[in-house]
Amino acid sequence: MRWKKFRLQTRTEAEDLVICALADAGVEGAEIEDKVPLSESDRQQMFVDILPDSGEDDGVAYLSFYLDEDADEAAILKRVEEELEALRAFTDIGPCTVEKSLTEDKDWINNWKEYFHQFYVDDMLVIPSWEEMKDEDRDKLVIHIDPGTAFGTGMHETTQLCMRQIRKYLHEGDEVLDVGTGSGILSIVALKLGAGHALGTDLDTGVVDAVKENLEANGIAPEQMELLIGNLIDDAAVQAQVGEERYDLVTANILAEILVPLMPAAARCMKRGAVIITSGILCEKEQMVADACVAAGLTVLEVTTQGEWCSVTAQRP
Repeated sequence: MRWKKFRLQTRTEAEDLVICALADAGVEGAEIEDKVPLSESDRQQMFVDILPDSGEDDGVAYLSFYLDEDADEAAILKRVEEELEALRAFTDIGPCTVEKSLTEDKDWINNWKEYFHQFYVDDMLVIPSWEEMKDEDRDKLVIHIDPGTAFGTGMHETTQLCMRQIRKYLHEGDEVLDVGTGSGILSIVALKLGAGHALGTDLDTGVVDAVKENLEANGIAPEQMELLIGNLIDDAAVQAQVGEERYDLVTANILAEILVPLMPAAARCMKRGAVIITSGILCEKEQMVADACVAAGLTVLEVTTQGEWCSVTAQRP
């Protein structure tokens, strides 16, 4: 489907007001491009394996919204301009000149192909569907991953740290819990290394299709992995479905600020002797996560690092 994209420039201080004006004009949702650092609340909503680095706030924000071919463009743009003019009467919202372009769904998907290429994590090869495997790589553990719109390609240091720890601590037939599963890469690595079953949780419904497609690409039967949408930290329904003292191995590649409140809930899910592998941790926040592990009754086994990131591996006694 072809979409009409409309982009306007405003000020970071006014972007919330402009978004409200767009909503009042009948626009359902807008993309924000700015250099404002993530707030603590934003961080706690993000189950990702890379911390965005956008530089210093320069005071400029770009807002984009989309209309399909059937929308009444003229009427909507007229309402948008009326709402923006009303805002200009009492605050500086920047130029807010609307620029129009055309885009397609497939553009957003295919853009990944410019940046995501096959790579190695020790003896593991991560390869997308659009690249061919070399003959000399056929004896490696091959992980087929297409990121789609979900995070977790394996390219980032945090994911690679987890992959190495999974190889080290996983046992044949293990039951695995993958918190913040994203594209499903950590569950897939575990299953291909011999795990019996994996359960993934995530906040974003967009990961469902990505996980399904990546399981198929790796020849993994659908019944080998379940996926729940919801927050293990405070969602009682998710906690009930995940269960207690059920898992041999838990992975959580999120952020230190999420791992701290997650740890008690994760510990309850672990069998005696089970291991949890955490990452998404900037090295200066290692102690924060290690302390959370100890507070949840776990024993820290080791800390591994790659670049400015680290992974804390702990065990339930």
